Amino acid sequence: MKFDIVTIFPKIFDSYFSESIIGRAQKNKLIEIKTHDLRQWTTDRHKTVDDSPYGGGPGMVMKVEPIYKAVQFLSSKFKVQSSKLKSSRQARTIKKRVILFSAKGKQFTQADARRLAKYDQLILICGRYEGVDERVAEHIADEELSVGNFVLTGGEIPAMIVVDTVSRLIPGVLGKKESLREESFSKIQNSKFKIQNYYLEYPQYTRPEKFRGWKVPKVLLSGNHQEIKKWRGKKQ
Repeated sequence: MKFDIVTIFPKIFDSYFSESIIGRAQKNKLIEIKTHDLRQWTTDRHKTVDDSPYGGGPGMVMKVEPIYKAVQFLSSKFKVQSSKLKSSRQARTIKKRVILFSAKGKQFTQADARRLAKYDQLILICGRYEGVDERVAEHIADEELSVGNFVLTGGEIPAMIVVDTVSRLIPGVLGKKESLREESFSKIQNSKFKIQNYYLEYPQYTRPEKFRGWKVPKVLLSGNHQEIKKWRGKKQ
């Protein structure tokens, strides 16, 4: 899986992506994350990526031209790299998705993460300022995503969330498949009624057994796995 993040603040991502599970996944070549400064696709001496909105109004709007050039370049570059490892016929069938982060986008869910994990390349466009020229959403991005009903200063944090959430679903990133099977927001089906629901993980405890008078539930200490399973089912 290749993540290409288009932003005007590429260094924001350095610390988070170099640590823990995401950092290890990159070292093991299970995923590849590249950040790209949008300003490299500008043509003026000031490397301008925004301008005032037509019709007036507050703030500045990110320009369509450099974003278009960035997406075109990153799409073609990935195909060239992949063709070195695959036949030309296979290289043409690479699954790519271009995502624009926007307050008016569809709210991102675990189901979206599972869907996006099936792609070979995700190009993530991080908006800033008052917004992004609507032609990006209309003609360049495949979809718009939001991470919640609130406003952020830019799309960088949503990009981190998508990379983190999708990466966990790539085979080998977490190691044990059990970690994903019994995880919050995993889809489960009631075989009797054939109703699909989303699993919410049961409460977890570890040592010490007692702390400041707060005790671990007795059933978890019983060793009775059938009773433990029942208790966990009630707590979901």
